[in-house]
Amino acid sequence: MPISNAEPSELREALRRQGRVLFAVMLRNIRTRFFGHGLGYLIAIGWPLAHTLILLLIFAFSNRAPPVGESGALFLATGAVPFMTFSYLSRFMMMSLMATRPLLSFPEVKMLDVLFASAALELLASCCVTILLLVCAWIYDIPSMPRDIVEAAYAFGAAALLGMGFGLMNGVIVMAMPFWMTFYSLSMILFWLTSGVPYVADALPEPLRTMISYHPVAMLVEWMRSAYYEGYGVGLLDRSYVLKWGVGSAFLGLALERGMRGHLLALR
Repeated sequence: MPISNAEPSELREALRRQGRVLFAVMLRNIRTRFFGHGLGYLIAIGWPLAHTLILLLIFAFSNRAPPVGESGALFLATGAVPFMTFSYLSRFMMMSLMATRPLLSFPEVKMLDVLFASAALELLASCCVTILLLVCAWIYDIPSMPRDIVEAAYAFGAAALLGMGFGLMNGVIVMAMPFWMTFYSLSMILFWLTSGVPYVADALPEPLRTMISYHPVAMLVEWMRSAYYEGYGVGLLDRSYVLKWGVGSAFLGLALERGMRGHLLALR
């Protein structure tokens, strides 16, 4: 009987200790990411927000008619938000692991602690950016509420899942091959061009349309826009495909970390 009482107590203490480690890593990331001050973390919110607003301004000044709907700003934003969520999560999880590599010398701090702490901060930043974009749209009287708010929330969650999955994989890979960080960051240009953010992927001619249907980020964009535009993405969108990519990449990242843990720690 005493043994059965001790086991839950030990589990609670282990979870409490793990929570303290994650919180400490998050605080360190907040203070050291920009300028060595906690307020510098506001740039983590301001940077993707400014990035998105600049894209919206470029689209607005180009005087291009939106392919769908009446608002060009809304059309671009519905593609940019899931793309930015995926992009920033997958890249900064990887970059934070390299930046906080000295912490891994402490026995209590594991690679997954650093990755999950970074994921929590980036997800919080993505939520703040989305809320600020909605506020900006309300101020300028741009219709921004989705036709199906639940579907929009699912699309945002799928973008976060895919970003975390890629972030886990990239974090493990970059520990073994540091040049991977530069390669993956540059690949975001190709991701942007092929994700369907500034155009309608379903309207592409064959075989481009079939090729882009295998692009998980393009499916994220289609998913988010389907929550805004009636009938959008009916012929191309595959929600289960995005979820399979997200779960599969997360599983692969965890498996790589577990299988290569000893080797990676020896490289630090």
